[in-house]
Amino acid sequence: MFENEVTSATTETETQNVQRGQIYDATGRVLVSNKSSRAIVYTKPTHVTSEQLYAIATDLTKYITVDTDDLSESYKVDYYLVKHEKQVNKHIPRAASLKASDLYRAQSKYIREANLVDDLSPKQREVALLYGKMNGAYSLSSVYLKTSGVTSKEMALVGEHQSEMAGISVGTSWKRNYPNGKAVQSVIGTVTSEKSGLPDNSLNQLLAQGYARNDSVGSTYIESKYENVLKGTKKTIMAETRNGELLKKTTQYGGKKGDDIVLTINSKFQKEVQDIVETQVKNNLGGNPYMNGGYAVVMNPYNGNILALAGATHNIKKGTVTEDALGTINKSFVMGSVVKGAMVMGGLTSGVITPNNSSLVDSPIKIAGTPAKSSWFNKSGSGTMPLTASQALAVSSNVYMMKLAMLEAGFDYQPGTALTMSPKIFQKLRQNFKQFGLGIKTGIDIPGETSGYEGPGGKANIGKALDMSFGNYDAYTTIQLAQYVAMIANGGYRIQPHILQAIRESSKSGKLGRTVYQHGTNVLGSYTASKDEWDVVKSGLYQVVHSSLTYRTGGALADIKPEVSAKTGTAQTFYGQNETTTLSAISYAPSENPQVVVVVAYPGISAESSGINTTTVKQIYEAYWKDVQDTKNLD
Repeated sequence: MFENEVTSATTETETQNVQRGQIYDATGRVLVSNKSSRAIVYTKPTHVTSEQLYAIATDLTKYITVDTDDLSESYKVDYYLVKHEKQVNKHIPRAASLKASDLYRAQSKYIREANLVDDLSPKQREVALLYGKMNGAYSLSSVYLKTSGVTSKEMALVGEHQSEMAGISVGTSWKRNYPNGKAVQSVIGTVTSEKSGLPDNSLNQLLAQGYARNDSVGSTYIESKYENVLKGTKKTIMAETRNGELLKKTTQYGGKKGDDIVLTINSKFQKEVQDIVETQVKNNLGGNPYMNGGYAVVMNPYNGNILALAGATHNIKKGTVTEDALGTINKSFVMGSVVKGAMVMGGLTSGVITPNNSSLVDSPIKIAGTPAKSSWFNKSGSGTMPLTASQALAVSSNVYMMKLAMLEAGFDYQPGTALTMSPKIFQKLRQNFKQFGLGIKTGIDIPGETSGYEGPGGKANIGKALDMSFGNYDAYTTIQLAQYVAMIANGGYRIQPHILQAIRESSKSGKLGRTVYQHGTNVLGSYTASKDEWDVVKSGLYQVVHSSLTYRTGGALADIKPEVSAKTGTAQTFYGQNETTTLSAISYAPSENPQVVVVVAYPGISAESSGINTTTVKQIYEAYWKDVQDTKNLD
């Protein structure tokens, strides 16, 4: 007898969760912390019967109350089967020969159809809930039975009687807390609760990594992307049992709280930019009923630090406006003339124009069998004039860009002739745009980024290649616009945008610990062009705002200090049969020594002259120089 007891003794590993790492903004302000609360915990022994679990759950209801609003049908079924399984099986044909899973389905069906658990008393419902949670736990894993509203009396009673309830203990649970508001919560993401458990789409993968089914885990965006950093290392306890009875526990490893992460955003500035965009959307809905929303990105052009991501989406049918910062990375729009800087650079590097010989005549394009295509300022042809590449950017000449496309395709345009240029021009233009990040993912470290939309090519759509040349065909995301204009600002380097600045070791004091990882600058590619070629594009973007040309398109930004260089965009779009417009803008400042890029997009505008894009850019720069960088400290 003694020998049997000795040989049945086993030692197994039990794990317990630790606090999740905190999230800070670039100034050290806490964005996400952990709020602790009292908890009643159950650690399941290696061998425990259903009857024992039922008895423990029943005893526990003497000392605590639990909310049963979310009591599931399966928990009710499991509770009923503990005491009545033999009676239930009498109503199931061939119950003894069924596989366990098939038998359970049959039992559950009978119990529900017979309405056997419809009238449980409040106390029975509590026992059913506790029993269901305990029954669903793995051996030597811990589950929370109550995590909110645990009173001092309940803690005392459970502590006094826990020796009578094997596996029950008092402890602490944590949930995410947002001490400075939730302005960036959509970007930061969410953590699953003990109630919801592991996400279904990654359940097996997480279980294989050692998670328990009811563990909290980062389920979206930053919380998910940096889960391995934030989760920490669980506390490890060696549990010695004999014949299913727990003899003693020994802590082998005390666990390590998750590391903290520091983001690149300034939370005060982020909130201001979000408020600016939301206010503009709401204030302009009256004349723009089909507005989709508004989006803005602020970024450092040299290291890719995201300083603000802001967005607001308008539900056209309901009329509601809600926060949608993630729309900057997962929604694409036809952006309009903002792409013309890339188009000019493509013309320069392909050799169809040069810095010293870039003049083309702006006059309506007349292709046989189609309406004339013209620039906004020269629809009748009365404003026909020669334009250099920089001037064409300043006045936003569509004709100039279409002529560039035809030159790059090797097509000899003559008014009134058919457009017979090669469909390969689609590939050539897109290849150039993609070098600027337009039409490909930027690599931002937030899950869910999209690459945009490419319209169909081929001979049947050859006229659309002309539309593409001035930004009225393919669709891009707002973050792509930021990466693109950053390349112009920094002289040709495509930098990966990122929202992680650093990983810092957690400390007992609650302050940021030593730096474990510092995010560097990740150059994804470069655009080979001469200084003279870059100067053509930079001069054009400067002239958009500051030239004396009658038709300059960015004059509304001329009073911003320090001076900005920019390109506005207008794209023709539709909501059903209703013609709408996307108003966009790309910019950087200061013009001579860029420190920051600001881009905005407002799709679905009806009133084209609203100026919502330039107004937003001005307000964002005002906030930036006030709250993020002092103009006295320009490098």
